[in-house]
Amino acid sequence: MFSLTEPPLFARLKSASNVLLAGAGGGFDVYAALPLAFALRAQGKRVHLANLSFSELERLDLDDWVAPDVAAVGADSVGSDDYFPERTLARWLRDQGLPSTVHAFPRIGVRRLRAAYRALVRHLGVDAIVLVDGGTDILMRGDESGLGTPEEDMTSLAAVSAIEDVDRLVACLGFGIDAYHGVCHSHVLENLAALDRAGGYLGALSIPSASPEAQAYRDAVAHAQAATPIRPSIVNGQIAAALRGEFGNVAFTSRTAGSELFVNPLMGMYFTVDLRMLAASVGYLDRLRDTETMLDVARAITDHRDTVLLRPGQAFPH
Repeated sequence: MFSLTEPPLFARLKSASNVLLAGAGGGFDVYAALPLAFALRAQGKRVHLANLSFSELERLDLDDWVAPDVAAVGADSVGSDDYFPERTLARWLRDQGLPSTVHAFPRIGVRRLRAAYRALVRHLGVDAIVLVDGGTDILMRGDESGLGTPEEDMTSLAAVSAIEDVDRLVACLGFGIDAYHGVCHSHVLENLAALDRAGGYLGALSIPSASPEAQAYRDAVAHAQAATPIRPSIVNGQIAAALRGEFGNVAFTSRTAGSELFVNPLMGMYFTVDLRMLAASVGYLDRLRDTETMLDVARAITDHRDTVLLRPGQAFPH
C-alpha cells in the first residue's frame, strides 16, 4: 500500500538493505543516481554505484575486474585523462569521505550484460536494483515518433529484467532533456499513464533544491565539469541548473552552443516505475535477449520499428 506521505519509490525500497544504483544509458548517467544514493545512505542502507560505460575500460589493470565484464573503478584506476566519468566520480566520492568504488560495465549486448549483472549481484549481495536514466528515453516502448538514444538504456533494461530474486525499479531524472534527440514528451506522459493503469507507475518526486542531496549532487556535477572540460555532461549540467532554480536557455558549456535549452523545474524530478512492468511494455525487448553487441541491439530496434505503426508526435496542448 502506498501513501501520499511516503513516495512509492522509498516504500518499495523500505525493506531493502543493500541497493545497487546503476546508470542505464552510459556516459554520466550514474551521476543522476547520486541524489537517490545520498537519500538512501541517510536511511542507513548500503548503496553501490554502477554504470554502463563509454570509457576505455580495456586500459584497467586486471585486478580491477571483479568478474567478466564487471570492473570496480576506483579513484586511482588507470584510464583516460580526458574522459572517464566512473573514475571522476570515484575521486569526488573519495574526497567526500564516501565509499568510492563505481562499478562499470562495457558496452556489450544483453546476453553478456545480463551475466555481468548477475555476477555483480552475487558479489555485492544486493537485494534491490534501481536503473537510473539521465533523461526519460528509457520509458519509450518502441512505437513513438522518436526514441532518443535507446540502445544502451534498452540493453540495461533487458539485462536487469532477467535478474531474479531482487526488487527492480527504474528512476528517470531530467524530464524534457531528450527533446534534443527527438523524443516527444507527450509520449513520455502517455507511456507513464499506461503504466499507471497497469499498476507500474510509482509516481514522481522532486529533489528539493535546498536539500543536502541537491547540494552534494550539484557539487559532484561541477567537479565532473571541471575534470572533463572537453566532454562535460549536458544532461547533468541541465539538471544541476534546474536544481539551482535557473530557467530557460541556460549556458553552462560551449557544447550546447547553437541549441536553445529549456531548463525548468521538471528536470529536478525523479519519475519512477516498476522495472518489470516497464520491460513488459517495450514491444521489442524479447528481440534483444540474445544480442552480443550494441550493433545487434540497434539492428533489432530498427527491425521492430519497420513492423509497427508509429505514433505521431504531439505537442503539449497548453
